[in-house]
Amino acid sequence: MTAVTSSPVGAPTYETLLRCALAGELGPDPAGLRVAVAFTTRQAVRHDGRGTGYRNEVLGLRVGAAVGSCAVEPGALDDGVVEDCAGAGVDRLLRHPQTPVRVAALDAYLMHVAPHTPAHGARPVRVPAGTSLEKSRARARTVVGLLDLPPGATVLVVGVVNSLLEALRARHLAYVACDFKGGVTEWGEGVVTDALAEAHRCDALLVSGMTLGNGTFEPLRRHALEHGKRLVTFAQTGSAVLPRFVGHGVSAVCAEPYPFFWLDGGPSTLHVYRGGAR
Repeated sequence: MTAVTSSPVGAPTYETLLRCALAGELGPDPAGLRVAVAFTTRQAVRHDGRGTGYRNEVLGLRVGAAVGSCAVEPGALDDGVVEDCAGAGVDRLLRHPQTPVRVAALDAYLMHVAPHTPAHGARPVRVPAGTSLEKSRARARTVVGLLDLPPGATVLVVGVVNSLLEALRARHLAYVACDFKGGVTEWGEGVVTDALAEAHRCDALLVSGMTLGNGTFEPLRRHALEHGKRLVTFAQTGSAVLPRFVGHGVSAVCAEPYPFFWLDGGPSTLHVYRGGAR
């Protein structure tokens, strides 16, 4: 697959990638593709042995064999949005007024164009069967292993996942936990709400794909690019979008397309991208 380079995308941003997809510069004309199935996946989680829980809601759009995803705040999307997406042309959804729909549509389109295979730069990592907590911890070890940092370094974690924080602690890495919800971590540490305000005091960034859906990805990518910092993303949202930025501010991606590890107790697969541009 062709990497995102100075032509036609230039200095790539999410918006330029979106425009190139609409123009058919990354694959087939999206006007000729339709979303066959649109759905939401909702979950509530409270792992055994953990004092806190959380909720997830994810919009899924299916194009051919590919499913694109974008996490949203629980309750943010009504059923009318899902019904509107089913049967719609991908080009229309790439222009949709709601950001999560545009992100999920771009993710589905790019997954359809270039699925997660070694031919497209992905390295598969198997997550063994197990409980939800065991699988969460296995994923966290893979994600944190992409940081390549010495003990004592500080990581900005955007999108608090306790298993990731646990894996950072095991590697003797300090962290600043950031999430729009605020609150405290499993270990009673305060969670900040403004990631960019904290980025300057961190050596690297560990960022959820959810930042695509809430509009905070681009400022973080630019910060990493301008300051020469590692930026690793863990991507259920935009798993096919974020690998396009490897080598352009993103150092590595742990991509996890639907179905996600928390939906089933059997083995599942992560797809790791790192190194040069995809």
